Amino acid sequence: MTFGLACLILDEDAIRYSTIRLALGSGIEAFMRKARNNLAAARHCYDAGLYDAAANRAYYAAFQGAVAVLAHYGVRKDRLDHEWVQAEFSGRLIQRRKIFTGKIRSYLSDMQAVRDIADYSRENVSKKSARNQIRKAEEIIQEIAGVMEK
Repeated sequence: MTFGLACLILDEDAIRYSTIRLALGSGIEAFMRKARNNLAAARHCYDAGLYDAAANRAYYAAFQGAVAVLAHYGVRKDRLDHEWVQAEFSGRLIQRRKIFTGKIRSYLSDMQAVRDIADYSRENVSKKSARNQIRKAEEIIQEIAGVMEK
């Protein structure tokens, strides 16, 4: 149950901070590490039956992966917000440059909608929805890692 408490604390932190600052220099590696760590946390939360926390962490895994790959391609901004990252990832890297498949174009916005239910609604995220969040995060991170390794 200790890990479950850690998931809940991470979830609370995510609510408190709606923007992040991308550090110059090693931001790419730092955000990929955060993406992988949040994906691992999402899986652990899911296994512990903490589906709201799993959905939250899965979204942040995908979001932080998107931040990393945007930085990899030189797209940076001092203060990042969710709408900007989603628009740049989808518009610049998927639609215009065709770096990623169109299949994942709406993943970040769809995942944020589920995360919003997990964080701000009286409803709870279902087991199926949490699993779907994790699957989408896995797909995005796998595609991002593949592109960044080239």
